[in-house]
Amino acid sequence: MTTDQSHLSTERLALLYRLSQTFNSSLDLDEVLNRVMDEVIAVTRAERGFVMLKEGDGKLHFHAARGIEQQTIDTPQFHISRGLVARVAEEGQPLLTSDAQSDDRLSMRQSVMSLGLRSILCVPLQFRDKLVGVLYVDNRLQAGIFTKADLELLTAVAASAAIAIDNARLYQLAIEKGRLERELQMARDLQRSLLPQYAPRLPGWQFIARWQPARQVAGDFYDFLPAGDQLGLLIADVSDKGMAAALFMALSRSILRASLSQAAPADGISQANRLICADAANGMFVTLFYGLLDPSTGDLTYVNAGHDPPLFYQAATDRWQALAPTGPVLGISETMRYEQRTIRLNPDDFLLLYTDGVTDALNSQQQEFGRARLHQIVAAERRATAVALIETLEQTFHNFVGGTEPFDDVTILLIKRLAIDNLPG
Repeated sequence: MTTDQSHLSTERLALLYRLSQTFNSSLDLDEVLNRVMDEVIAVTRAERGFVMLKEGDGKLHFHAARGIEQQTIDTPQFHISRGLVARVAEEGQPLLTSDAQSDDRLSMRQSVMSLGLRSILCVPLQFRDKLVGVLYVDNRLQAGIFTKADLELLTAVAASAAIAIDNARLYQLAIEKGRLERELQMARDLQRSLLPQYAPRLPGWQFIARWQPARQVAGDFYDFLPAGDQLGLLIADVSDKGMAAALFMALSRSILRASLSQAAPADGISQANRLICADAANGMFVTLFYGLLDPSTGDLTYVNAGHDPPLFYQAATDRWQALAPTGPVLGISETMRYEQRTIRLNPDDFLLLYTDGVTDALNSQQQEFGRARLHQIVAAERRATAVALIETLEQTFHNFVGGTEPFDDVTILLIKRLAIDNLPG
């Protein structure tokens, strides 16, 4: 190697080192791309430069378009040959042409001819053998301005730029993920605030509720609705999961509260169904059980709209009854009719309401928790206190699913009428 060659090599290494530092001095993607373009235009003596990045749809999209005086170029899609860029991206090989107007490889490119393009350099941006995008520079006024040395330099610059772009993208994803997590946490806090903060306290009665979302937000909800001397009890499950279900849950809760405030259960549910049908989208629907309790008599008038049958235990006869649906789910058809029925809870009787997140839960062997297991646990604990029954059910459920990722939201609501001997105080 001659002294001049050694000098040139040292200068090139120094240049690449300086450019690498410049590219990596920011984690803002737009700023990184503009710096890349401005530096590339300067070192190659190009008139214009463009960066196109590969997005999630697999296509190349413009992210930076700069001119020789560091000004942004508007509507970049009308300034270059997309076919030429696509060829470089597909083949993963750089392209150099001294005069595009006379280059046989580009003679069929109408855009090259119509735009009057002459000197062109186009290299792929690759990182870890994956295409990140394409780096393109040109000069429309002069032919022969780019050399093989420029192509080699731009290829080396592109390697450094690809690393900086990947780092900026990862940082952008991390920022976006953090923002999304904060928004989801706020949504969960807001959703939790929509649920009752405390269970009702009524002499001779005990109410216990448990709510556990499968994700940050849930489609399950429950509610206690004061109605004069009576109390409305509601448990519901919106189809689907995640944010869509959470939004539909908030809508359904508001509609149900308004519809049930001054109406008998069947009439209120029918009204709610009509309103939910008007707003339901993408086939979403709601299953629910609503009961209106008269604490003085123990009478509970209820509607089961396609919900999992609650378990009604009668202590005097030591018998179970599953309260089957009295109508379809809400949100399917405005013309659906609902029937209401009445049961009476006597002292030591209880009613266990739950969503299908309990019975449909799977363990690591893909075994289902199931209704039979639920009935078995509740039967074994039927003479225990309400708190002991819920604790045993929760512990057995958690032992069953273990570390398995929850598939669905879990909500449990227990209503028990206390015997006189068990009254507080």
